[in-house]
Amino acid sequence: MTNRAWRSTAMPAALAVLAVLAASILLGSTAPSAGAAPARVGLTTVSNPRPDLVSGGQVLLRVTAPDPRGVRVSAGGHDVTAVFRAQADGSRLGLVGGLPEGPTDITATAGRGGRASVRVVNHPVTGPVFSGRRQQPFYCETTAYGLPPATMPLCSAPTQVTYRYRTKAGAFQPLADPASRPADLATATVGGHPVPYVVRVERGTIDRAVYEIAALASEATPPSPYTRGPGWNGKLVYTFGGGCNAGYHQGATTGGVLDDLFLAQGFAVASSSLNVLDNNCSPIISAEAAMMVKEHFGETYGPVTHTIGWGGSGGAIQQYDIAEAYPGIVDGIVPGVSFPDPETTFGPVTDCRLLNRYFDHASFTDAQKLAVGGWNSYDTCVSWQRTFADRATATGSCNAAIPVAVRWDPVTNPDGVRCNSDEQFANQLGRDPGTGFVRSPLDNVGVQYGLGALRAGEITPAQFAHLNASVGGLDHTGRPVPQRTAADPKALEAVYRDDIYNSASLGLRSTPIIDQRTDLDFAGTGNDIHTSDWSYVLRRRLLDANGTAANQVIIENQPSADQQAAAGAYELDAMDRWLDAIDRDGSPRPAAAKVIADRPADLADGCYLSATQRVREKLTYPSGGRCGAAYPVAGNTRTAAGEGLAMNTLKCRLEPLDFRAYPVRFTRAEQAELRSAFPSGVCDYRRPGLGERRPAGPWLNYGSR
Repeated sequence: MTNRAWRSTAMPAALAVLAVLAASILLGSTAPSAGAAPARVGLTTVSNPRPDLVSGGQVLLRVTAPDPRGVRVSAGGHDVTAVFRAQADGSRLGLVGGLPEGPTDITATAGRGGRASVRVVNHPVTGPVFSGRRQQPFYCETTAYGLPPATMPLCSAPTQVTYRYRTKAGAFQPLADPASRPADLATATVGGHPVPYVVRVERGTIDRAVYEIAALASEATPPSPYTRGPGWNGKLVYTFGGGCNAGYHQGATTGGVLDDLFLAQGFAVASSSLNVLDNNCSPIISAEAAMMVKEHFGETYGPVTHTIGWGGSGGAIQQYDIAEAYPGIVDGIVPGVSFPDPETTFGPVTDCRLLNRYFDHASFTDAQKLAVGGWNSYDTCVSWQRTFADRATATGSCNAAIPVAVRWDPVTNPDGVRCNSDEQFANQLGRDPGTGFVRSPLDNVGVQYGLGALRAGEITPAQFAHLNASVGGLDHTGRPVPQRTAADPKALEAVYRDDIYNSASLGLRSTPIIDQRTDLDFAGTGNDIHTSDWSYVLRRRLLDANGTAANQVIIENQPSADQQAAAGAYELDAMDRWLDAIDRDGSPRPAAAKVIADRPADLADGCYLSATQRVREKLTYPSGGRCGAAYPVAGNTRTAAGEGLAMNTLKCRLEPLDFRAYPVRFTRAEQAELRSAFPSGVCDYRRPGLGERRPAGPWLNYGSR
């Protein structure tokens, strides 16, 4: 699965794209087919199948040959044959260390088997590898994990290994001696065999992030890249955390690794603090951190059969966006309460702030507010403002780790830290030289708020006109202003070109997806921002880009503990079986076709009506059937203003304001209001948005310095 999935799905067209290097160069030979004795010598990188993106000074490699015992391996001219060990499949694995920064040629030779080479390009373990210029300042938080204090800007700390055990009562407790067996020690089952439920937890720093790795421990078999211990099933779950914020600090949390659902079955679990979107709202930086942590995991535990992405909200954004733009870091994804990407989401978030501000002084009933908002509950808009609207401001969302004294102020500190969530996209979007802020694709010029409500007779022409003439926009600091918000053209170009707007046309087309939709539309308390329509936004994009969305399954459930537990257990098992089937598929079909053909027969769209009753039926938008009755799906501010479900228009093209196009009659005064609201015209969603284009390709590289 690893070598299959890390291949790019399309050749990039932009200068920023790395040329995709072959995982191995087989001179005068072809790679052996699975299960067959190799005809010639072969050499591949295993811990990171992108040999041009290796980090940390070492790499795990595999040698195949008719007789591997006669193969000699050299790295940079030095013989490293001694580090290679025989494997059950006849190949040899070797952890080659001491790599200098930059390129090193590694060569395997055999008397009659020919010669194979791979050029490995090593990068510092502190990064960057491909994410580009780093944010400065960058505040360390290693002590939040029990690690020693670290020093800016790299925030490095020594690796620490501790142990926990699972009690029979269902808690994780510290364990000083991993060889001890407490009386209340639980038992895990891996591959049908019982093993003591003792967990090795490793923490350290990679790519300026704090990483965590958890896996069942074995007294007799410490972690080794050559031999799999009895507590590991060979598979990895990579967890991603939620939120979305500007960065400038290391982060005090990861996606979490002490999870019984995974560990009890023998999965290893990994994550890092830069895989939490509230610490870092860039899926590009998250992709780099995940790649580097996964590489370290492979060099510690050995080859990974496949990697499953897991996590909700901002954690779902990372899974969707990494699988799309950096395919192969995760092989299958289980995004929960998902959104497609940060930039698409920012539109409705900002709309809610503007609408709430307007409704505070307007005579709209609750039903009319709901009709304008498009949601199942207008509480969603209230919650968006309470939880995330400050991400568009200059300093309103600054994390406590960022000292107040270094934060931006227009008078006293104009070059200070800005906490707008677009800050993490500076390498992609660039900065406006006039303001110093990152260029923004945010736009609401021409958006007719409440258009659907007007057409349905739910608001009056006078209300529609006054709303659109008064709602306004935001300036570059996030301050409300009377004018509509206008996107920066260079930002729009970059967002589409670099697939920051997730087009679902690259890696996602061949990624197994189980969209875990816990229904929170009516949850209140801030969770109701996670509305169900977003799962269907991504599905529409898959359909538009690829002609099918058969690789995406949506399963809905209520937020009760029993339904969430049942859904999580089923979805993990189903994704594991799905990836196993793809691993076994030796057919010549394209990767995208294999993903669809190998989906388990029992895995399909549906919903839980109780923890013990899962209904299988095709889910649609608008919703219907038994699941649609139990889980109604609504829309959002932009779909209620006439945009299509794919929400692929960040800035619309305009058409002249034509009062004959409305099912109502406006007075002259109302017409004047609308002309003032839309001096250049209104959105024409029948045409592609401004700047909209096909993405350049996967695995874009923004530099390693």
